[in-house]
Amino acid sequence: MRSLGTAGEWGAVWAAIGLAAAAVDPPMRERWLRAAAVGPASIGINYAVKLAVRRRRPRLRRLPPLAGAPSELSFPSAHATASLAAATAMARVAPGASLPLYGLAGAICVTRPYLGMHYPSDVLAGAALGLAIGAAWPGLAARGAEDRLIDLVANAARPGPS
Repeated sequence: MRSLGTAGEWGAVWAAIGLAAAAVDPPMRERWLRAAAVGPASIGINYAVKLAVRRRRPRLRRLPPLAGAPSELSFPSAHATASLAAATAMARVAPGASLPLYGLAGAICVTRPYLGMHYPSDVLAGAALGLAIGAAWPGLAARGAEDRLIDLVANAARPGPS
């Protein structure tokens, strides 16, 4: 659990996965590099929410946390945010890798309450925030797919013939 928690710090494992994929997949390099940035970047978004909410980490008598944290703020879990944001972004680049990506993200999320760092609701909120960030991150869809989606939405909003 501690090793998974450490790997998830600052979105490091996700940056490493994205950089490794960029190195071995030249045709998709640009998209992998964009996806590699999602985990670490989502930490900043997460911290803004933490500052707004200001929820303190759990404190259990005679049961100290099994890991450390850079802040006393708990809601939402930055590990969950970074993990789900990166897994979602990377699954957009390589849909066939979804299962292992989401499996790793889920494993990292489970460590947070176990290590005494978060309430379960912190993890759920972080996961939801991460899913939204990963889905919205630009430049990850197949070349032209985002443009086609924008065209579809624009066309759907136009009034049709009467």
